Amino acid sequence: MKMKELMCASILGLVMAAAQGAMAMDVPGPLVTPQWLKAHLNDVTVVDIRGGGSMKAFDEKPVIANHMVKKSGGHIAGAVLVNFNDIRETRTVDGVKLKAMMPTAEYFTKVMDDAGVNSGKPIIIVPTGNAVFAMDRGTRLYFQMRYFGVPHDQIAVLNGGTNAWLNAGYPVSTKPASAVKGDWKAAGEDKALLATTQEVKIGLQNGSEQYIDARPTAQFLGIAKKPINKTAGHLAGAKSFPIDAIVKDDHGAAVFMSAADYKKIFHDTNISDNAPTTTYCNTGHLASGAWFVVHEIMGNKNSKLYAGSMNEWTNLGNPTVGLPG
Repeated sequence: MKMKELMCASILGLVMAAAQGAMAMDVPGPLVTPQWLKAHLNDVTVVDIRGGGSMKAFDEKPVIANHMVKKSGGHIAGAVLVNFNDIRETRTVDGVKLKAMMPTAEYFTKVMDDAGVNSGKPIIIVPTGNAVFAMDRGTRLYFQMRYFGVPHDQIAVLNGGTNAWLNAGYPVSTKPASAVKGDWKAAGEDKALLATTQEVKIGLQNGSEQYIDARPTAQFLGIAKKPINKTAGHLAGAKSFPIDAIVKDDHGAAVFMSAADYKKIFHDTNISDNAPTTTYCNTGHLASGAWFVVHEIMGNKNSKLYAGSMNEWTNLGNPTVGLPG
């Protein structure tokens, strides 16, 4: 009888170990290829992130001509849909009401659960991939999930998004989204990833931090200004790493480059690839792409995202330099 019990216990242990092993599958890095995702589609949770006009394309057919995606459409079968416009929150800071801010854990958990995101499997974030703005939606969601406790080996972005998936010859679904409430929960806050306005002030005062501005060049120079900002220009001493240098086009898919490519770009534009770094833009959207390049692809773990960016900085009355907007 004891032998039988021991055998049963051993078999149960093997089954549990196998289950835990399956649950503990790691992603190969912060970026995955369409080929990797196709091979592991049943082992991961696919989160489709999009916003604005691209929301309706979730269940529309794509347009492909001459082996190139001309119009994004459809989604990877089984994906849950997250609206980018929902993942940030309107918050009051020092008496000033600010839109598109870093959300609370409670708010973000509700958005993810309402979209149908579940825990238990690695998460692969899939933007539409048709432009840098789309890829940066993916990196902003990636940043927030990392901030709220998802381990680095349990989350990745599909490089090139849905457009890269289509370029690889894989099918998409046009089935409308019908989310069943998920069970994902925020697990703490990794505050080492997030820069505050006070930290930015200190860094500017003592010169201890490199600041990277991820906006278009005209906004960096102060020639143009987004309405959400009170004043134009950039942080004093900031380096420009504009959006058109963050990704490259691959047959209609916006893809991130290699660490070696970015090191060359940084060298040529006088940006350090290993200094303590904070990235910013207008609302932390585009800057999340720059943070992703610095922190995840290039491996500079001493880097942060200033999620409040120029929205928070200027509306709280802090100074900028550059031409008047």
